[in-house]
Formats: sequence, C-alpha cells, structure tokens
Amino acid sequence: MQHLNTAISTVIGKTSFLRTLGVIAATSLAGIAFGAKQDGDAGVAAATDFTKREVAEIWRDPTFQKQFVGGYGVNAEIEPRVTKEEVALLEKVRPLMADSLPKAEEAMLAGMKPNCSAILDFTLGGMLFQQDKLVDALVSYRKAVEKFPTFRRAFRNIGLISVRNSDFEGAIAAFNKMIELGGADPYSYGLLGFSHASRQDFQPAESAYRNALLLQPDNIEWRLGLTRCVFKQGKFDDAAALLDVLIQKFPDKADFWLLQAHTYLGMKQPIKAAMNLEAMDVLGKSSLDSLYTLGDIYLTDNLPDLALGAYTRALALDPAQPAARPMRSAEQLAARSGMPQARKLVEAIKLARKDAVDDADKRKLLKLEARLSMADGGGNESTAAVLEEILKLDPLDGEALMLLAQHYASHGQPDKAMLYYERAAGLEQFAANAKVRHAQLYVGQSRFSEAIQLLRQAQEIKPREDVARYLEQVERISKARR
Repeated sequence: MQHLNTAISTVIGKTSFLRTLGVIAATSLAGIAFGAKQDGDAGVAAATDFTKREVAEIWRDPTFQKQFVGGYGVNAEIEPRVTKEEVALLEKVRPLMADSLPKAEEAMLAGMKPNCSAILDFTLGGMLFQQDKLVDALVSYRKAVEKFPTFRRAFRNIGLISVRNSDFEGAIAAFNKMIELGGADPYSYGLLGFSHASRQDFQPAESAYRNALLLQPDNIEWRLGLTRCVFKQGKFDDAAALLDVLIQKFPDKADFWLLQAHTYLGMKQPIKAAMNLEAMDVLGKSSLDSLYTLGDIYLTDNLPDLALGAYTRALALDPAQPAARPMRSAEQLAARSGMPQARKLVEAIKLARKDAVDDADKRKLLKLEARLSMADGGGNESTAAVLEEILKLDPLDGEALMLLAQHYASHGQPDKAMLYYERAAGLEQFAANAKVRHAQLYVGQSRFSEAIQLLRQAQEIKPREDVARYLEQVERISKARR
C-alpha cells in the first residue's frame, strides 16, 4: 500500500491534464494523437494499435507540410535537369501556386510535354497533393521516378502518400528505395516503422522507429511507436523504460500509465501494475477494463478487500453495465476465500442495477446469492426461497433445480431433494449429474438397487471414471448386504 500511496501522491502533484495537452499541442510535431481515444481509455489494445489518426496528425504538422510541398527546387547534382523553357514554365506557375492552385495546375499541364523533365512531374504532383487529389498526385510522382529512377524526393512522397492511403507495402518499397539512394529523414523512418507495424512485422518496425528517434529524439510519435513495437515483441523491460520517459513528460496521459501497467504484468510485477492502475484512477481515466484488471491483481495477491474496492469502483463507473462481469468477480472472490467480500459485491450489484435488471440477469444474481449462502453449509430458509423464486421465473432452470435439491439434501429433507433431482434429470444438460446425486441419496438410505439403476443410467448418458468406480463400490456393498 505504501507503493500505491506514493504513486498516487506523485500523480496528484503533477500538472493538470488540460495543461499537459496544451504543452503537447504547442511542442509536439505530431500533435496529441497517441493511438488511443482521447476521451477516456480504450484499453491496452487501443494503446498498442497503430492507427490512421496518427498519420493524419503527422500530415497536419506544419513543419512536415512545409517540407513536403516546399521542395520544388532543383538539386542538379542528384536530381533531374531542366531546360531553359522548363525553368521559364516553373517561374511562371510559381506565383500562381500561392494564390490559385487550380490555375497553377492548369498552366503547368498546358506547358508540359510528354518527355519533359521529371522535375515538372514532381512539381505537378505537389500541386495535386495540396488540392487533396492524392490519386493523381501519386500518378505524377510515379511518372517522375520512371523518368529519373534515382529521384529520391519523389520516392519519399510516393511513400508518404502510400501510407496515407494505407498501402503499406507500397510505402515500404518507396521508403526503402529512398533510403537506399541516401535520402533518410526522421519522417520517412518513422512512417516506415508505422508501415511495418501496421503489417504486424514488428522487428523491422522497431529498427525504423529507432532510427527516427535517433534523428528526432523529442518526437513523441516515434518514441511511442517504438514502445508499442517492443511491447508487441514481449520486450517488456525495454517498453517499461521507454514508458518511464513518456510518463515523466506527460504524467496526466492515462494511456501511458495503462500500457506500462500491462508491461509490468508481462514482467510478472503485478503490484507495480496496480500502482499504475491506481494512478489512472486518480487521474479520473479509469475504464471498466482497468478497474476489473486492478481487482483481479489484488485478488491474485490475496487482498480481497482491495479487490472488492476495485470491483465496486467499476460498478460505480457504469452502473448499467451487464451483470455478467461483476458477478464473475463475485464468484472469483468466493472461490478465493473472500466470501464476505463476495456477498458485499453481490449487494453492490443489486443496488447498482436496481430495477433495471432483466429476467436473465435477475436469475443469475439470485443463483449467485444462493451459491454463496450454501457455501457456508447448505444455506437456510431464505436460500430455498431465493431458489424457489428463480424457478417461478423459469421452471426449467436446471442449475436452480440442482441447487435447491442440494439445499434440501443438506438439511435432512431427502424426499424433497429427490423430487428436484428428478425434475433436473428431465433436462438433457443436467440429467447425468442429477441421477448421480439422486443415487447418492438412495445409498444414504441403503436403497442400493435403486441407486445402482440410476448410476447405470447416468453412465449411459455421460460415462465418467469416478462414477464407474462409485458404481462398483455400491454394487459390492449391495452384494455384501444380501
């Protein structure tokens, strides 16, 4: 608990979430898209996904846009040459590009010849891209590299547009060609990493992201992309170290705390994971998944009170959630010697759902109550009343029939128990088990012939080794009594 309190105090003392977002928006080249929903936590899957939104944020980055559309000049040493006529055409359209791209495009197309310099195709591609004509822009860039196969700026832009179009194989081929030609930059490496990661190929993605981060160490996109890649490969130590930096820079970003929590779980350090999940709760960024995971961690560490606290917080977060998950948590508490906590959780479920419980969930809750009651030694009259209520809702509820039979059997009312076992035996799913339980009551009354008959019927329905051994024992006792 000291560790948890330390983590919580650390979070409380940090800057506010809104102020942190402001810092990110002002300083990050890629904005605030980190691959998970900003409004609430979408779980670790979202935190480790590689999404189109990240690409969109990079495209909106002013520095990136300036690099992309501003490279209309000519580097004569490594790029296509232009004739005097083509230079004149470029000088003619350049002023139009600032005021009217459609007019610039029209003038460029009017002055271009089929065998013109690849620079003109490249320039036209930039105009088309700025007008969001991505298909036509890609055609122009491909013409440029056909005419001049070492035109690395054109390969770069082919790669960038391919990423935006989710053509990751095309992007990888273009970026690899650009790098082969000696034209590496952080955006190309970063989007090459993104492309490999989107194809679930995390080893080359990791290498590309490391190169991007080397060239732009303050870029959050590249650091987070690298973190995801090492996480996906099970390199949890590396992921935890990378996330330490991200959390230090952005302490109010819940996605980072969540991803590091799952990293700690991968490292078999559940209490550290719990610290992170508690920090998320302090931030007000908990989700149902994070709170149920927190409860499961505490339960595994034999801390049923803390587990109950996490589960009830999950209930409070969404009182209208399906009852199945909190009921499963109650069953897990009961199974790990947390019977009092399980009962409290059941009461919390009933209070949270109030009247908004359908018949199916109501039956599940009632049966869970009955099982918890019977766990202490067979239950009491209220237990029987609960089970009878379930059977009023559904007379063919085999589980309720079995539980009610067990209740009467444990309270010295074998005749009533047999009646309910007979009803359960009429249901295919419960027939074999009901007959075995019924037979056990007959054995208790020394009615061996009737017990043997039921056990044989149970074996015909569902053969089991333990029942076969029990049948042999009953047959031997029956013969000895004759």
